[in-house]
Amino acid sequence: MDELKQKLVAQAQAEGFDLARVCRPWDVPQMPDRLAAFLDKGYHGQMGWLAERTHWRGAPQVLWPDARSVIMLGESYTPEADPTVTLSEADVGTISVYARNRDYHDTVKKRLKRLARWLIDQAGGEVKVFVDTAPVPEKPLGQAAGLGWQGKHTNLVSRDLGSWFFIGSVFTTLKIETDPAENDHCGNCRSCLEVCPTNAFPAPYQLDARRCISYLTIEHHGPVEEDLRGLMGNRIYGCDDCLAACPWNKFAVAAREVKYHARDDLMAPKLAELAILDDTAFRAFFSGSPIKRIGRNRFVRNVLYAIGNSDDAALLPVAQGLCDDADATVADAARWATQRLKSAANGLA
Repeated sequence: MDELKQKLVAQAQAEGFDLARVCRPWDVPQMPDRLAAFLDKGYHGQMGWLAERTHWRGAPQVLWPDARSVIMLGESYTPEADPTVTLSEADVGTISVYARNRDYHDTVKKRLKRLARWLIDQAGGEVKVFVDTAPVPEKPLGQAAGLGWQGKHTNLVSRDLGSWFFIGSVFTTLKIETDPAENDHCGNCRSCLEVCPTNAFPAPYQLDARRCISYLTIEHHGPVEEDLRGLMGNRIYGCDDCLAACPWNKFAVAAREVKYHARDDLMAPKLAELAILDDTAFRAFFSGSPIKRIGRNRFVRNVLYAIGNSDDAALLPVAQGLCDDADATVADAARWATQRLKSAANGLA
């Protein structure tokens, strides 16, 4: 490893990253065909932005032609406790681990910017930083750089960090020593596929987002199809089932950043308290949280689906109280939840 690369890896760790690897922008030649196949099947659902700028999303070297290296960074957000324990608690909601505290985009981007400035000071060149908000194929680039491999659930898995880590990238005009790409180490394991509540994987390494609970609770606008609502359980923002099932998590390292540690009030929030949030209260409660971006109406819709799945008669008045909500989707979810709870009380569910 040359001197600049050694210093870069050490500086990345000093900034809070757990892994730092390097590849070339053109090291993902499979991307255009893979992206086209995904879009042709309609697996992106309402995420129309995935179908935009495909010339960039499929070929990072087109995004910034002057770039010669991509520094891929990984930062652990491993939970302190099993995040799936609340799935069996009827009166609470389950929130994806990454969203139980501050928005990671802000934290990771600040680290990336500091690392990029350090690199310029050390070696010159130009830089651009990205974290999950630009047409950059981060997971394929992560595999090309050796951060990990895309598992059968399509997420990146690391032999060093398991499944729980954020990805960021620094594109630079500097030519930096690269790392070998990571090989697939899933073997015959199907744990992530078999645990999915909605059967969102048509085949290993393929995800139909239209059936994915993370997509349904975060990206999907309007009512969710009724045959999927009952499968969502009490997952009210995201879903970690396929990540949590991965046996490579035995190598996961604890999150060093305290902003990734769960807020006490988001570990097992009461559905009855979340359902009655108006827009002002919702914004205040989720200030600084990634949950805030989906808005009150979509969030309360999710909460009402969880209430409908609870079989908890004590939550019936909460659902009934929202049947005439000003938002049509919330009102629809409330009526659905009310009917489900009445049927459960009558032994018809």
